[in-house]
Amino acid sequence: MAEVVLEKVCKRYEGGSLAVDRFSLVIRNGEFLVLVGPSGCGKSTTLRMIAGLEEISSGSISIGGRCVNAVPPKDRDIAMVFQNYALYPHMTVFENMAFGLKLRHVPRREIAERVNEASSILGLDSLLQRLPKQLSGGQRQRVAVGRAIVRKPKVFLFDEPLSNLDAKMRVEMRGELSRLHRKLGATMVYVTHDQVEAMTMGDRIVVMSGGTIQQVAAPLEVYQRPANLFVAGFIGTPPMNVVRGRLGRSDGGLVFRFGAGAVPVPEPWHPALEPFLERDLAMGVRPEALGGEGGAAPEASFSGTVDVVEPMGSETYVQLVGASGDRWVARVHPERVFTPGAAVALPMDLSQVRFFDGASGAAIVRD
Repeated sequence: MAEVVLEKVCKRYEGGSLAVDRFSLVIRNGEFLVLVGPSGCGKSTTLRMIAGLEEISSGSISIGGRCVNAVPPKDRDIAMVFQNYALYPHMTVFENMAFGLKLRHVPRREIAERVNEASSILGLDSLLQRLPKQLSGGQRQRVAVGRAIVRKPKVFLFDEPLSNLDAKMRVEMRGELSRLHRKLGATMVYVTHDQVEAMTMGDRIVVMSGGTIQQVAAPLEVYQRPANLFVAGFIGTPPMNVVRGRLGRSDGGLVFRFGAGAVPVPEPWHPALEPFLERDLAMGVRPEALGGEGGAAPEASFSGTVDVVEPMGSETYVQLVGASGDRWVARVHPERVFTPGAAVALPMDLSQVRFFDGASGAAIVRD
């Protein structure tokens, strides 16, 4: 286990393309940290720089208090699990897990002990003599993880390890990796584009875009209090509904006007929003805050026409189109019936609204 510290790390490719820009972060000892973002945001490049597979253009990376800028990957005391498993097809499960230890001239008896310990943790005892072609995708992924475990590294690095698995197997492997982290207490850095993986597995998540950090926080904090409009639109399935408008006064209070609608601003927001009077703002509302099922007395509603109804079993997503063309999504109880083309007015739980600066996109923080 070890703390990983990145200080103003940049990666610039030939031709001037900037993949990662001044990335600074402390990954705590024993933490499960998830880097999440869309394709091309720099998350895998950041992971590869920690591993030493990509040279950094500037800045510094430390692992366990030692600067590793000039340290080759094999000497960084890290283990990496790749998306494609990278197993040797002609070797058995045991041989695949033991191979790295043999290269380091670890005694044969210790190799057997480490492999057997890892296979027991991962439920691979009955598969040790099989070849990779005789395994399912989930079993191959467990072998790849086991190969990392036997190394007993300071830091585990995972580069989208579940993306090749089917939906059911991804759910199972998420649980296995979370249990593994609790059992080992190891420092783990995990890269994914799947926000469900990020929300369910990470102690903290790092949302990235354009090579920069947009927000670092616990999953629930990121979901409930996104730092900016990018995070609000990226985290959440479906994402937060966002509508742009202006802030004004009405009957001694504040009102947010958008398109053909208007929403009274809850009083706790007044001190933070007073400086934004008559300025462009954006308001964000999570899908579950529409429909009057949150338990709070509704003070406003969103009126629109039902466009698409998506039954999901435990819940239903209803896509609405407002009078000014705004598209909103509500998450409602599955027994409620909505008909495409019908006009509806869904109550809005104003205790869950968030406001953002219309110019910068930054979240406005309420005291």
